[in-house]
Amino acid sequence: MPQKTSRRELFRQLGIGAAALPLLGNLPSLGSPLPAAAGAQARKQRLIIVFSPNGVVPWNFWPESEGADFEFKESLKPLEPFRDQTLIVKGICDKVRGAGSAHMRGIGCLLTGTELLPGNQQGGSGAGAGWSSGISIDQELRKYLQANPETRTRFGSLEFGVDVPETANVWTRMSYLGANEPVTPISDPYQMFSKLYGQVKNQQLIGSVLDDVSADFEKLQQAVSSEDRQLLERHASLIRDMERELQAASSENAEVLKTPEIQPGVPADDIPRISRMQIDLLVHSLTADYARVATLQFSRATSQSRLKWLGFDDPHHGLSHEPDSNEEAQQKLTQINHWYCEQVAYLAKRLAETPEPGGDGSLLDNTVVLWSNELGKGNNHTMNDLPCVMVGGGLGFRTGRFLDHPHVHHNRLLLTLAHAFGHELKTFGNPDFCGDGPLTGLA
Repeated sequence: MPQKTSRRELFRQLGIGAAALPLLGNLPSLGSPLPAAAGAQARKQRLIIVFSPNGVVPWNFWPESEGADFEFKESLKPLEPFRDQTLIVKGICDKVRGAGSAHMRGIGCLLTGTELLPGNQQGGSGAGAGWSSGISIDQELRKYLQANPETRTRFGSLEFGVDVPETANVWTRMSYLGANEPVTPISDPYQMFSKLYGQVKNQQLIGSVLDDVSADFEKLQQAVSSEDRQLLERHASLIRDMERELQAASSENAEVLKTPEIQPGVPADDIPRISRMQIDLLVHSLTADYARVATLQFSRATSQSRLKWLGFDDPHHGLSHEPDSNEEAQQKLTQINHWYCEQVAYLAKRLAETPEPGGDGSLLDNTVVLWSNELGKGNNHTMNDLPCVMVGGGLGFRTGRFLDHPHVHHNRLLLTLAHAFGHELKTFGNPDFCGDGPLTGLA
């Protein structure tokens, strides 16, 4: 049987220009034949880690009954449509100590599982600290996947932000390439669009990135399978939709898309739209197989964001310090976490309605969205019972359940993520907190 023409050779024969290559998307039936004895294309696995700050209101967050008969409390009700695809795990505890306040260690050690370096960044009552002393799990998985030609992607990982301030400090960074190497998330949809799809000439006047390569698209559509043709058309449509959204936002108020930390007097009403735009771009990038690991960071540790669209003007961090007896404050905090959960649910919805390119089911069937926080509860700064909500079937976990683990180190959860990708690390982060290895009972 003759071999299929390689992707590179087909592009050369058709005269496809370099400008079109970033836009061609993930065309599964195009390109080189499968590796010897492969028999079928390996299932893609993806991980998206979502961060929101300042802890949760436990009695409005955690279900009361373990197993499949749990009920979503108010903070998690937006995930009700994804009940069968949701796994909630209580008892995940960050025991990393050393330099820095709880908020600093909470975000800086959340994905690294190891201590902060000594430094002069000062917060709360903790000793001054610097950046984390190790690589984060998302970047560890990026390295692992990029080392294999069969799982290598254009970017390896993508780091999205919403309302993350430009100031670089330990409170604003959760991903690390290694010790003392924080990764900056991109909070501006214009910048992320430019990273994904090429140079954006001007925020005030965005020329279509498709216009210059339309002839190449037409050539390719005539040469690929019907499945690839549909995927190519859908990808082009997604890019057009995002261009229109960016143009509309630009014409209304270009400056609002630059999203420093919200302070009193700074309009915040457009943050929900920016969140939707970033999530849409994230889903587009997964559809195109630009990356299989991503983070989506909302604001920062100790965030004082004012979520005015919820009907109140209180700064988030200030609210999180109110005592449990302040019922109004606790209800506002519940509303805030409900809104963050809505963003996770929107991400799950977009993944669920997007067919898996070249495979079975949807993107959600092959992706896990993990939502967490730097604290378990804001007013006592505990790092016990960190929020751990997973949606999707990408890592083989048995969903549709609530599990209450008895006080386990969060390093073991990070190890579990690695092992689910086939990356069988013995320890991750501080080895003293890796205990008996990956968590049991998730699969």
